[in-house]
Amino acid sequence: MSETEPEELPENDAEWREILTDEEYRVLREQGTEPKFSSDLIDVKEAGTFHCAACETALFESDEKFESGTGWPSFWDVYEEGNVETRLDTSHGMERTEVVCATCGGHLGHVFDDGPDPTGKRYCINGAALDFEPDE
Repeated sequence: MSETEPEELPENDAEWREILTDEEYRVLREQGTEPKFSSDLIDVKEAGTFHCAACETALFESDEKFESGTGWPSFWDVYEEGNVETRLDTSHGMERTEVVCATCGGHLGHVFDDGPDPTGKRYCINGAALDFEPDE
């Protein structure tokens, strides 16, 4: 997949709804969370790259993925610095760090400081926010 240029992104909710499934829209545009263990991407072990389901920006590589046991695909680092951004999330009476796609602003999940070395990070990402492209 190639990275979508920002000027090609939908300009309003109606356009986003046309290109995303209901579940992708709920997660990416409405900051939703998919049910635990519902994503087929939890079990992906082959080499490849995980892209934003909304804009195709490369976000994570399979060699950065690990089994966290949390019920969502988890990664210890991002594909490339600048492809994801973080924001303070105080919803649900908690203080967490939200992870969003830097290209389209889509909600991906959250990052926590309880991951493995070398970063100590656990990017806990909704599978509905991702597309997987295996290496050729």
